[in-house]
Amino acid sequence: MRSIMILDKNTASKVAEYLLQIKAVKLNVEEPFTWASGIKSPIYCDNRTILSYPVVRTYIRQKLAELTVEAYGKPDIIAGVATGGIAHGALVAQELDMPFAYVRSAAKGHGLQNMIEGVMEKGRTVVLIEDLISTGGSSIQAVNAVKENGNQVKGVVSIMDYGFQKAEDNFKDVCSYYSLCNFDVLIETALEKQFITKENYDSLLKWKATV
Repeated sequence: MRSIMILDKNTASKVAEYLLQIKAVKLNVEEPFTWASGIKSPIYCDNRTILSYPVVRTYIRQKLAELTVEAYGKPDIIAGVATGGIAHGALVAQELDMPFAYVRSAAKGHGLQNMIEGVMEKGRTVVLIEDLISTGGSSIQAVNAVKENGNQVKGVVSIMDYGFQKAEDNFKDVCSYYSLCNFDVLIETALEKQFITKENYDSLLKWKATV
């Protein structure tokens, strides 16, 4: 199921501008970053940085909550995806006055060996909050854990989405996903606000086409 921008492009552009201003997103065409997956990338996104900036944090919280309700209505539970989606998920749950839980990347190796932390009764509807979607692997793992717990997953909402075809392929027949901002809007905003040159912009577009 394709990622669809529910909110208007002004919101997406504002999110992009904030991420660039606080350096949650770094762009470096000359010296690419190495992701955990091993991919060499000219972009690196760490949305945990948002938590350190109250104005940005509030804006993102409100817009994530707005997008969640617009896309899916109010679920029974908001769940954060470890690790980056935990804090943002908790903020969305607070904004919507809803219960919160989070999904680990792997079950604990001790104690109750939980994959899901918090109260998530079976039969409840759930929306998962992610900070970032690249290939969708961690999100889909969390979706499957919630389904295996006996819950209905309405979908996933994220702050940022790289817009990779691989993510669309991976999410197909799993659930839908929506994002506040995507790669295309991000680099358009970066060019407009002079964070990058036109040459950088072209290089970033070419890189995305190869992933």
